[in-house]
Amino acid sequence: MFDKGVKIMREITISRKTNETDISLKLNLDGTGKSTVNTGCGFLNHMLTLLSSHSKMDIDITCIGDVDVDFHHTVEDIGICLGDAIDKALADKRGINRYGTCTLPMDEALITVALDFSGRSMLVEDIKLSAQKVGDFDTELCKEFLIALSRSAKLTLHVMQVRGENNHHIIEGIFKALAKAIRVAISIDKEYATEIPSTKGVI
Repeated sequence: MFDKGVKIMREITISRKTNETDISLKLNLDGTGKSTVNTGCGFLNHMLTLLSSHSKMDIDITCIGDVDVDFHHTVEDIGICLGDAIDKALADKRGINRYGTCTLPMDEALITVALDFSGRSMLVEDIKLSAQKVGDFDTELCKEFLIALSRSAKLTLHVMQVRGENNHHIIEGIFKALAKAIRVAISIDKEYATEIPSTKGVI
């Protein structure tokens, strides 16, 4: 049975430096949704702030990237680092709900995200974006972020755009729905807090 007197610390700090990006990230899975985000890309800052706020994960991230080229490496490598941090902070995934889903309206857009911290990396998406850019952000990078996140977090991730016309609304809906689904999946099921949520006994 879950011991309310025992608090498991699910926090991690990681860094990743390549010839393209230099990233430092601090993550607390059991936070309050506080964030400090500095990626060099205004729209990405906004999306990651939303991800933190709606998942209730505390995220501090700084990225110095080759933004003189474009934002591709910055977005992809942040997805890699965030996914890696989540995976490491979850450790053996003991006690988590494991699955999470959210259908979220963002004005005219409607997004469904369903995910499983299965230990198996997979992205299945049906996202239809009609513009090349939202602000300073190349819209195709939304998918690149999801690919990198799902691979590094060992996450099975389905993202479906049910409807939507405004590209800002669609992408924002994706990040918010992703956050809400993550929050459900990483939460501890107190009744089964000592169990690995798999019949295999390991994830």
